[in-house]
Amino acid sequence: MLHELTIRNFAIIKSVTISFRRGLNILTGETGAGKSIIIDAIGLLLGERGSAEFVRHGEKRAEVEGLFELPKHSPAYAICEGFGVQVEADGMLVVRRDISLQGKNVIRVNGQLVTLAMLRELGPWLVQIHGQHDAHTLMQADKHIGWLDAYGESELSKTKQEYAQLYSAYRKTRQDLERMAKNERELAQRIDLLTYQLQEIEEASLEPGEDDKLLGLRKKWSNVEKVFAGIEDAYQSLYGEHHGLDWLGHAMSELERVLPYDDSLAPIVDSIRSAYYQIEDAVQSLRQVREQLEFSPEELAEVERRLDLISSLRRKYGKTVNDILEYAAAVQDELEEIQHYDDRLQKLESHLKELADDLAVEALELSVKRRELAKRLAAAIEQQLHELCMERARFAIEVRQQPDEQGIEVEGVKRQINARGIDQVEFMIAPNPGEPLRPLAKIASGGELSRIMLAIKTILASSDQVETFIFDEIDTGVSGRAAQAIAEKLARVAQHRQVLCISHLPQVASMADVHFLIYKEMGEQETVTNVTPLTDEERVIELARMLGGAEVTEKTKEHAQEMILMGKERKAVNAN
Repeated sequence: MLHELTIRNFAIIKSVTISFRRGLNILTGETGAGKSIIIDAIGLLLGERGSAEFVRHGEKRAEVEGLFELPKHSPAYAICEGFGVQVEADGMLVVRRDISLQGKNVIRVNGQLVTLAMLRELGPWLVQIHGQHDAHTLMQADKHIGWLDAYGESELSKTKQEYAQLYSAYRKTRQDLERMAKNERELAQRIDLLTYQLQEIEEASLEPGEDDKLLGLRKKWSNVEKVFAGIEDAYQSLYGEHHGLDWLGHAMSELERVLPYDDSLAPIVDSIRSAYYQIEDAVQSLRQVREQLEFSPEELAEVERRLDLISSLRRKYGKTVNDILEYAAAVQDELEEIQHYDDRLQKLESHLKELADDLAVEALELSVKRRELAKRLAAAIEQQLHELCMERARFAIEVRQQPDEQGIEVEGVKRQINARGIDQVEFMIAPNPGEPLRPLAKIASGGELSRIMLAIKTILASSDQVETFIFDEIDTGVSGRAAQAIAEKLARVAQHRQVLCISHLPQVASMADVHFLIYKEMGEQETVTNVTPLTDEERVIELARMLGGAEVTEKTKEHAQEMILMGKERKAVNAN
């Protein structure tokens, strides 16, 4: 429940702190006093979008803070834990939101910074706000299935979960199938392209690393004359006309001749002897290379041709021969996969049929359960409407299916299907005796819509895990006995929940457990909205104002006192 709400520099509110209590909290005030501002402030704590327009004129930022007490087993505990927010054992939770003049939002939950998305996940488990907009949703038939499913959540949850999983798989498989059929022409073009590419690469008869080998050969054959000249010069220097090897042999012989006379020459003789034999081996190797080295213009031309071919393929398929061969392998794999297109298409169609059959079973089970729930909910709403001064009204909930040739077959008929199943749900009403049931959206008045909404909320309240309900002028369009019935119904809901209600009806205000007055003070320089809890005497005056308008007389005060007394008596009776 919401224990305390503090608002600072928000719109025309300068500083307000409101301490709410369990039970029925009524907020009243003149039109334009700022009642909607209170709801807007609470909405910010639940994750509604804020802007710099909320900041009071002349101030730098607006502040809204709420102290909540979480009920036991509330899903909010797990949500807070997921955000890293610590919740004390007593379940107390402080939500604070600051909005700067630049539009910057700072959100804290128990002092921990959270994002707006996080707050939006948490907010619905703190407070539920119901206003005239909710009543208008009853005019939208496509929203009715949501009300029905909320009523039967415990009975439908498992079936809905299984259906949702099947529907997701069915939809994805159907999209894959449609995509394959749509791309059949593009697939044929793709096959032609891949076949041409693979043929072009295969005709080249490439070998791994061939480009590096060819570049080496080109380097060799392009410089063959220089290589031959160098070998020839070296050979002639060592063994030809320059007699390099002979002179080395002559030096070795001369030193060997004088060696017996000088032992110190032995190391030098050994070095020259070793060099002589090494160079002699080198000369023989040079001779062999010179004799084998033959220039082949044809071989060089073939190398150039292969390199040109590889260069052409590299521009299309890869930087190296190895890359080109890898691309060819990938093309081959894709072609093999495409060639099995018909098999895959057939398997996909078979899988879709299996999913459609399973989905039809789950959709039918969901539909059967909804029809049973529709009877029970319609009867419960009808009973509530009787208590809300619509004694002769009849209420029904129609659950039907639409035929659709593109849908799934359920009990031999193709049915329209969506994420919620095959059902279309619509609320039907006959407000007066003798009238046929007709769609609610076409014939219900504003006052009737308010009472139907209150009836639904009363029914759902017992199973709801949220402790605090806010009704924002849900009594619009009603008066007289209907107003009194709504007042008693709100009081009955407040026996099990904290209810905050903004109302213009004295009948509703007379049932309050605590009554707050919202009023506006206008000075020469500023306008300020204030909120104050009323004493018993002040309640009488406020009800008298609501009864008689601007002028409060003794008669209206007496009437107000009587209404408050009757309200206490009725609440006591309902409590028993």
